[in-house]
Amino acid sequence: MKWGIVFSSTGFPDPDSAVALAQAAEQAGFESLWAPEHVIMSKHPDATPYRGSPDGSMARLSRRGGIPDPLIWFAYVAATTSRIRFGTGVLILPEHQPVVLAKSAATLDHLSGGRVLLGVGVGELPEEYQAVGMNFADRGRRMDEYIDAMRRLWREDTASFHGRYVHFEQVECRPWPVRRSIPLVIGGASDAAIRRAATRGDGYFPFIFPGHDPVVELPRLLDRVRSETQAVGRDPSAMEFTAGGARTVEEAKVYADFGIHRLTVAIRSRTIADMRAEVARLGDELVSRTVDL
Repeated sequence: MKWGIVFSSTGFPDPDSAVALAQAAEQAGFESLWAPEHVIMSKHPDATPYRGSPDGSMARLSRRGGIPDPLIWFAYVAATTSRIRFGTGVLILPEHQPVVLAKSAATLDHLSGGRVLLGVGVGELPEEYQAVGMNFADRGRRMDEYIDAMRRLWREDTASFHGRYVHFEQVECRPWPVRRSIPLVIGGASDAAIRRAATRGDGYFPFIFPGHDPVVELPRLLDRVRSETQAVGRDPSAMEFTAGGARTVEEAKVYADFGIHRLTVAIRSRTIADMRAEVARLGDELVSRTVDL
């Protein structure tokens, strides 16, 4: 079992705390840090509710200092670490220009020695799309095409792509990722997210809504992804599954039985000293004791 820390950037957004978290996590044996993305947070009284929180507000997510850009936050801490990986959880892909994002992600992967995991989703807040000047209604179709275009830029020395939303002809986009690809982890729980994971994903990170029991929801979602992956002629055993919800060895064993490859936890401490102690404890109590799951 691999372990990651979620909400890394929002929990520790400041320079000293960011570096301290990354270094403590690496020393404790964590495999990865995960950071969310929301370019803006609507403060309008009639804003679309944020379904990641029981009260529909993003305030809890951003209260320690905002929601840093995940790729820039990762670039900052990558220079102070050597092994820990960096996953976006999730980056809202259709809010980005895909050629520019392909370059940014590849640059981070190149400079960090191939440590990037690009978790991507479509999001569901129209206020964000309006703020960045992107169409909300066609975000799913654009996401599928963006994934294909980005992969081609990473894979081919000289790339061409002619789609409905993305066009380029005989271009080079360097630096390339270390492995000429970046793992794409599809986030979400909708029918479209499951289809996208099956047809285009290297991994799947299901979203379990507040109030739902992950022990009930996870097996159902994973079985659907496996079934649809096989149906399109891809190997379900090659899909890497990530999930949150376990904080004990016993719970980790349950998730391992579901087929989860990576578990994530959030750090509850607020000070650097308390965080270091908590991360070290989790390393001893969870990470080291579940290596063979």
